[in-house]
Amino acid sequence: MGEENLLPNKQIVLKNYLQGCPKETDFELRTTKVSTEIPHGSKGVLLKNLYLACDPYICHLMRPRGLSILSSHGFIVPGSVVRGYGVAKVIKSGYEELKEGEYVWGITSWEDFSWNFYPQQLLIKINITHDVPLSYYAGILGMSGLAAYVGWNEICCPKQGEIVYVSSGAGGVGHLVGQFAKMMGCYVVGSASTNQKVDLLKTELGFDDAFNYKQGDLRSKLNKYFPKGIDIYFDNVGGEMLDEVMLKMNINGRIAASGMISQYNLKEPQGIHNLFSLIEKRLSVRGFMVLDYKEKYPEYAEWAVKKLQEKKLVYVEDVITGLENVVSAFVGIYHGLNIGKRIVVVAEE
Repeated sequence: MGEENLLPNKQIVLKNYLQGCPKETDFELRTTKVSTEIPHGSKGVLLKNLYLACDPYICHLMRPRGLSILSSHGFIVPGSVVRGYGVAKVIKSGYEELKEGEYVWGITSWEDFSWNFYPQQLLIKINITHDVPLSYYAGILGMSGLAAYVGWNEICCPKQGEIVYVSSGAGGVGHLVGQFAKMMGCYVVGSASTNQKVDLLKTELGFDDAFNYKQGDLRSKLNKYFPKGIDIYFDNVGGEMLDEVMLKMNINGRIAASGMISQYNLKEPQGIHNLFSLIEKRLSVRGFMVLDYKEKYPEYAEWAVKKLQEKKLVYVEDVITGLENVVSAFVGIYHGLNIGKRIVVVAEE
């Protein structure tokens, strides 16, 4: 293979299986080369990565007994490149539905260039006629946005006037769910880890109220902010938060389990003690995975683009620049350092 068919390629590689909260020392930056030749008979595509999403669930894939959300291609083992959602440009294609120069979002890797040999299952072509930044497809027009949309509409089964609680309300999914709920005429309260985030929820995102869950007793705060109980809880946190919220749920309440960031880095997950509330209050609790709702994406994308263009939907993007900074950006989300959806810019056009 000639050198003219090779491109220099920086990669983020997992060094160790994760134990506890991910640390920057669990990863390393390597430089290698990638072939631009399409394997004979392959339908693979070579991608130039532009934007990478920092998603909390990724740490699960880095543990020997983790939950494989990306079950189609397994765990991230030591020595392998980290995988996740991102936005990329097609620069070589053996797949007739994707042409060179087109853009996609979906599963890619933390590197400059990535081969994807399952484009039909793992990539979605971007409609560039939409007048929105490409980076949005790593967040509001990608997995996070679709998670918020199907979680709210399909799992929560909302009704106008209901009382809604969104934990991690300033996160990539939560800040969208709160706005979706307000569009339906619900009363919405969010929680966040800093006063700055609380102010964002109330002043820019239209939440009716919000509180810092790290200040004061959690049960007292839930009693204060939900004197009439909770009809819908959109859970991005799990653990103690979920346990306490069960006591405040109204009869026939619904809980959408979207994420459980409080549990991702524990050696032993916390137990839930208030399960009798499920019976007493006739609660529905349902988890979901975005990959189960891919068919909803065209419907969601058309709706979201329209709302963005009408300025009826606010998207908060937390942008970090440089592949070499993706690890610190990723680790930071477990310490509450992101506001909105954190993405990393790998390359411009």
